[in-house]
Amino acid sequence: MSTTQKAYAAALLYTCIIGFSFMFVKIALTAASPIDTLAHRFTLSLLAASIPIAMKKIKLTIKPKHLLTIVPLALLYPTSFFVFQVFGLAYSSSSEAGIIQASIPVFTLVLAAFVLGETSTFQQKLATCISTGGVIYIFAMKGFNLTSSSFLGAILILLSALSAAGYNVLAKKLTKSYSLFDLTYVMLFFGFLVFNSTALVQHQAAHTLTQYFQPFANYHFLLAILYLGVLSSLGTTLLSNYALSIMKASQMSVFSNLATLMTIAAGVVFLNEQLHYYHIIGAILIIGGILCAQLYVKKNKPSTNNKIMRKGD
Repeated sequence: MSTTQKAYAAALLYTCIIGFSFMFVKIALTAASPIDTLAHRFTLSLLAASIPIAMKKIKLTIKPKHLLTIVPLALLYPTSFFVFQVFGLAYSSSSEAGIIQASIPVFTLVLAAFVLGETSTFQQKLATCISTGGVIYIFAMKGFNLTSSSFLGAILILLSALSAAGYNVLAKKLTKSYSLFDLTYVMLFFGFLVFNSTALVQHQAAHTLTQYFQPFANYHFLLAILYLGVLSSLGTTLLSNYALSIMKASQMSVFSNLATLMTIAAGVVFLNEQLHYYHIIGAILIIGGILCAQLYVKKNKPSTNNKIMRKGD
């Protein structure tokens, strides 16, 4: 496989994992609160990322002075993205949130042009809008009531989408200066600190500290959190950082729309949810938009800084 083909493979694998993660989030939330789920999720992801370091298979090359450069990336994702998303969903429906978050590729396209100087053709812009339109169409056909939506919820979900777009752009920039594992480890460590601190403060205030690890007694929660922690947090962060080190930020962001189809497929296959005609129409728009966007991409020289791991001496 060429470097470009590996980047596309990473983006597709990232999409599949994200698509199925929503199903596992639903399972995890039956045994734990959203903040506890995030805390346990990033605890497991950090532990998994620390294993190769402890075994001296990977050596972190990052220095304390570099943290000031990488922390803004960790603030955007996972911190801001998940915080705004979780609290936004408390004030708006999942359909409304899905429509707003479908704008991530559009925001990324604009930010990448201003921050990274990425250029895109009219056809690429149109293809991105078509793919985004496919997501909006699916959620719109599922039904939502704008009159019942909360302005605060919409703002929070919008900030979550902007955080994701900002991450796509900033990660593209930082992968030129730092190894992918260094970036990933700092992001996971930051998520671990923020979400565990928040969860512990909440439990302390409610006098329920003894219940913090109680969800792990639930077999279904354990399986779900292992998927979310190891694959959906550690795995997808590595994959997205790798893809962004090679692909344009605007290219990578379009793949996020494909995750919607994977979520629908998971629901149909594993949760016995119904497949409607508008799912098929939306799928055609999403896939067609992604394919068109990639067909009009100008070939660039691949980045040489795409090593995921650096072995210790």
